[in-house]
Amino acid sequence: MGVKYALFIGCTIPVRAQHYELSARRVASALGIELIDIEEFACCGFPIKSVNTYVATVLAARNIAIAEEAGLNICTLCNACTGILTEVQKKLNEDEDLRKKVNKELEIFGKKYNKGVSIKHFSRILYENVGLSKIKEKIKVDLKKLRLAAHYGCHYLKPSEIYDGFDSPEAPHTLDDLISVTGAETIDYKTKLDCCGGAILGIDENIALSMANKKLSELKKEYVDALVSICPFCSIMYEDNQRKIEAKFGVEYKLPVIYYPQLLGLALGFKPRELGFMLNRIKATQLIEKL
Repeated sequence: MGVKYALFIGCTIPVRAQHYELSARRVASALGIELIDIEEFACCGFPIKSVNTYVATVLAARNIAIAEEAGLNICTLCNACTGILTEVQKKLNEDEDLRKKVNKELEIFGKKYNKGVSIKHFSRILYENVGLSKIKEKIKVDLKKLRLAAHYGCHYLKPSEIYDGFDSPEAPHTLDDLISVTGAETIDYKTKLDCCGGAILGIDENIALSMANKKLSELKKEYVDALVSICPFCSIMYEDNQRKIEAKFGVEYKLPVIYYPQLLGLALGFKPRELGFMLNRIKATQLIEKL
């Protein structure tokens, strides 16, 4: 008997990361995870958090209330969506006055926030609820020829207090473990925990691109086959903006940036097309040829 989750897909993925969604759905199905689509879900609230925290809180609370009404826990794919939904739930559970105030707003939508639901990033569900041992049992293709770099992203682990000690923000290992279970080698590197720069892209593009360039530059020297991401906006910085970075700094990287479900999907025996590799901006041709 599989487990069911309400899939919170967010705003960015349907527009700019369809290959993330496609591969996540394939992997989930293969591992007995049923992802349920809920049409009522809307923006998580993260994009306006710095402008109006209260409105962001109401938006997040509405989404949680919808999942609660459906009797489903939430599976997220985006680090930022994960962060704000989890943070808002913690605040509402601890602050009765805020909860009452927000519920007054939710009455407009015919919703009510009660105690909330479990909110987990897809990678955390794979790590905690499926488990490395079960994943290993399902592996059909050993990816030992691949040398990869994990990129966690800021909001997957921070602020650490909202994630109940799931992984260390200073010395994380869960994504590396998930990569290693496929047989691939995962490297340690200096800029591993660096921010992608996406948070300030709309404010100062030069600084944002410089931040992303720093990691790409190090990984070029490490001769990795790909950077493995679990966040759509981090991928936008390292993949979608890679050619812009190359032009700005007079370098050439051609470094594939793949989503973890794409990697795991290959190990589970799915074909590259089934995992959306044709949608990757930097083609992972050499990586696939290695297999």
